[in-house]
Amino acid sequence: MIPIKTPQEIEKMRASCKLASAILEKLSAMLCPGITTKDVDHSGAKLMEQAGCKSAFFGYRRFPGHICISVNDEVVHGIGGSRRIQYGDVVKLDIGVVLDGFVGDTAATIPIGLVRDDVQRLLSVTEDALSKGIENAREGRRLNELCAAIQDEVESNGFSVVKEFVGHGVGRHLHEEPQIPNYRTPGATAKLRAGMTLAIEPMVNMGRAAVKVLDDDWTVVTADHLPSAHFEHTVLVTKGEPEILTWREKTSSKLRAR
Repeated sequence: MIPIKTPQEIEKMRASCKLASAILEKLSAMLCPGITTKDVDHSGAKLMEQAGCKSAFFGYRRFPGHICISVNDEVVHGIGGSRRIQYGDVVKLDIGVVLDGFVGDTAATIPIGLVRDDVQRLLSVTEDALSKGIENAREGRRLNELCAAIQDEVESNGFSVVKEFVGHGVGRHLHEEPQIPNYRTPGATAKLRAGMTLAIEPMVNMGRAAVKVLDDDWTVVTADHLPSAHFEHTVLVTKGEPEILTWREKTSSKLRAR
């Protein structure tokens, strides 16, 4: 059963998602060569405390961080530690907050200074794939249409979709139905309805799609150690245009690259 949010619940989702995006933007502005990933995690925890919300990630299945911070070939679920960010890195920030009982979930990949042209293209294509998915988050569409649009955008540009990890519904819980693969699946899938809130999040590798999990049991890296990118928005399905609840501009890789 895919939850349908009431108007009151949607207002709470708007608030939690707006806060998640604000925290992501503040943390992205902090990123610079020399800062440790643990410093960024601590800053995220402080911002959440000041805003009166909690991390949706901390303690979830014993996850030890307040945010997920993943660098270069780390795909998702990176844990803040002693690693120092370097010029030319790409840093994935994944922010989940709980405010008034509802989760806001969003992510972006931030280039640190100028990055190689092929890496910048990876980021741009991943953002474009997210946009293609969002365009299909419309009442009456099949979920598979959304998923296929992401896959087609990624693969037509020569990159690979991670298949072991997917997007998801979000609301009172961090992970709700439906699962949202970034690739088409066989058979019929659910029809989207107004009031659904979806965390759409393409994870895209420069090289092969294969990934592995490190010994910390959380950090996912590319098997070939080539870079990966990750962007995520929480989206409300409406009677008309999809509403991006985590809308932002400052953390766009395209804007930062100019």
